[in-house]
Amino acid sequence: MEATDVPIPALATELRFAQRLREHLEEEQLLDGHYRLQEVPGGRVALPVVEEKLSQLRLPLEIPCGLVWIQDPVPSRAARRQTPAQKLRDELRQLLGKSWSEELERDVPHAWQRHGDLVLLSEDCFRAPPWEKLGPVLWQTVASALGAQRLARRGRVLPDGMRSPSVTLLLGQDGWVEHVDNGIRYTFDVTKCMFSPGNITEKLRVASLPCSGEVLVDLYAGIGYFTLPYLVHAAAAFAHACEWNGHAVEALRRNLVLNGVQDRCHIHHGDSRQLELRDVADRVNLGLIPSSEEGWPVACRVLKKGTGGVLHIHHNVETLPSTAPLQTPVLQAERGSPEGASSDGEVQHPTEDGQKETLGARVRPEWQRWAEATAARIRGLLAELHGQPWRTSILHIEAVKSYAPHVHHLVLDLECRPTLPT
Repeated sequence: MEATDVPIPALATELRFAQRLREHLEEEQLLDGHYRLQEVPGGRVALPVVEEKLSQLRLPLEIPCGLVWIQDPVPSRAARRQTPAQKLRDELRQLLGKSWSEELERDVPHAWQRHGDLVLLSEDCFRAPPWEKLGPVLWQTVASALGAQRLARRGRVLPDGMRSPSVTLLLGQDGWVEHVDNGIRYTFDVTKCMFSPGNITEKLRVASLPCSGEVLVDLYAGIGYFTLPYLVHAAAAFAHACEWNGHAVEALRRNLVLNGVQDRCHIHHGDSRQLELRDVADRVNLGLIPSSEEGWPVACRVLKKGTGGVLHIHHNVETLPSTAPLQTPVLQAERGSPEGASSDGEVQHPTEDGQKETLGARVRPEWQRWAEATAARIRGLLAELHGQPWRTSILHIEAVKSYAPHVHHLVLDLECRPTLPT
């Protein structure tokens, strides 16, 4: 924020009265904190006052002072420390001039996602008709105010079965960005692939699991959200990553190389329900919401039939509102997720899917009922598949995030083992 050439009103007084005058103006809420105190001719000090409140100004009798106009006001330190949202609003207001209105101010975003030099805006901003008349200069102004080189705006997720984003690139040549979570590098095209900052807690938890020497099958790999933590941090020996979205597969290939684990992963491009793998996995990740149920038979087939393994089953579970205390203690995971861990990535101002509810240390009854029903269903699938009884044990129920009102994204860690003949 540079000095402005528009004069501002101020009260000038001798230096020895400046502190008393400042206290008086602050008490009356007349001091304009956007500008610094300045020396004026005659050895006096000028204290800026709010121009809109000049009619309320009463000169204190005990302090000799007079009204002056500062020709070259200098912004205060506080004014120079504008938030990005404030800077964006001010630059747009300057761009629009007399055309500025309350409707336009309501249409300016207060939150966004940042991926390196690309800022991803939410779908509900800059929708008012007057913006369209500005053309490219609007997006150039927005990018400049937010310190970005590229700009995109997201729409609703497309109902194509792949959760493809409807994202429009507003400024720049392409939508490829790089994001870092827990030391893992992810690159993807924001106009083609989803990235949910709200899943960071589950990615951190996965990274802490004891997977040394294990084979993983990730039935819904995407760009590698969970495949990479298993390989990079949890030390899985090998991963089979299944994904049917070609754009996500391209990003996944790049991400495996970026993180130096391309030799420990095989990508299966296609519908995971048609996967031909059998009897290979110590662990299966089913990271699809609202439900991964269509993948349960496949998960059972790929588990090692001699020793079994662990399924990580994602699901959105409805929780009825209740004031009753939570019941049923959470069962301990194989290894607790790291406390105090945080993302070192580029995302700023996460959107609603980045809000993690504080869910406490206990599982809600609806969650426990869902977990027990799922365990019974998996047990039946395994027994039918192999012609012998299996046992299933609930290791842990993890609440990842609040997905919608009274709906929570959960992960069930389910141990599945063949019953030894007696």
